[in-house]
Amino acid sequence: MIQKRHARRLSKFNRILLWINYVFVVCLFLAVGSKYVSPQYFWIIAFFGLAFPFFVIINLGFIIFWFAQFRIQALFSFLAILFTLNTTLGFFQINLSKTKKSNKDLKVMSYNSMLFDLYNWSHNANSRNLILSDLEEENPDILCLQEFYTSEEPGDFNNIDTLTSALSTKNSHVEYTTTLRGNDHWGIATFTKFPIVRKGRINFNTTANNICIYTDVVIHNDTVRIYNMHLQSIRFSKDDYKFIDELKSDSVKTNDEIEKSKNILRRLKRAFVKRAVQADVIASHIESCKYKVIVCGDFNDTPASYVYHTILGNLNDAFIEAGSGFEQTYAGKFPRFRIDYILYSKEFKCKNYYHLSETVTDHYPIISYLSL
Repeated sequence: MIQKRHARRLSKFNRILLWINYVFVVCLFLAVGSKYVSPQYFWIIAFFGLAFPFFVIINLGFIIFWFAQFRIQALFSFLAILFTLNTTLGFFQINLSKTKKSNKDLKVMSYNSMLFDLYNWSHNANSRNLILSDLEEENPDILCLQEFYTSEEPGDFNNIDTLTSALSTKNSHVEYTTTLRGNDHWGIATFTKFPIVRKGRINFNTTANNICIYTDVVIHNDTVRIYNMHLQSIRFSKDDYKFIDELKSDSVKTNDEIEKSKNILRRLKRAFVKRAVQADVIASHIESCKYKVIVCGDFNDTPASYVYHTILGNLNDAFIEAGSGFEQTYAGKFPRFRIDYILYSKEFKCKNYYHLSETVTDHYPIISYLSL
């Protein structure tokens, strides 16, 4: 009996791994806790939320490791993942049911169009035409564009005229955050085929091009408010992205690594705090709205964040209701998670959700079908 008990004791190596396991279980709980704590008051916890998918994967690894040895220690990570499952479902969904779409459904599309590649970031001379082709092919009933650019000068970049002539969304609500030379405008835009009865904007106390607009439209004799927003981005510089690439290739010097890491952390912290303030303002505005709402936008934050949890409130999430697989809407280098969303009031039902598989910008367009 004594020999059997000794045989089940953990080896020194396993005891060390068990303590590491404890650490990552705590990290997983802190990551979930980041949804409820504003970075304004405790910004460090937001970093745990950003790393949430990695903590889930590591804990899954511990489950496999302990289970392979038939150890009860597998329960620690298993129960932690079970407890945090609701947050995990914001990243990954298994949806086997298929709901038939009807002609009465609303096709909603949200897309950070990256100024229609005005500065040729994609190094593709045909990028604007490709973006417009995707929009024309999808031809949504409601189209929300972030990082929108248009020019009043004659030529190819009068994007308001181009979109209203090419799509069925003939009515538009466009607000600008920057205007240069009197004719060139940067901002945000909502296009819809439904009559617009009211327009408004929510300004943030920031010099960046971040804004939220709301557009009241009449759908089947019912007024619905559409929120379209672009929240504070991290604003990594070219040097920051170069440093991230160098880290991957392990070609960065130690002194540079410390200083550049600090710079990245400062940018992340500033973005966490600014987005939290913006989310509080938007959530309060949505809560006071007497209409059904559809919320679209680039939140620049993941489902394990204070921003997402605050804006979501009592709304439903199109991906959670009708999406499938591991969702990724950001096509850039970091963070390659879901940061673009379509949310809606509970009076709606989501019948389908997907994102386009190809993009020439750093975001994938997301689409959902909603019915009342």
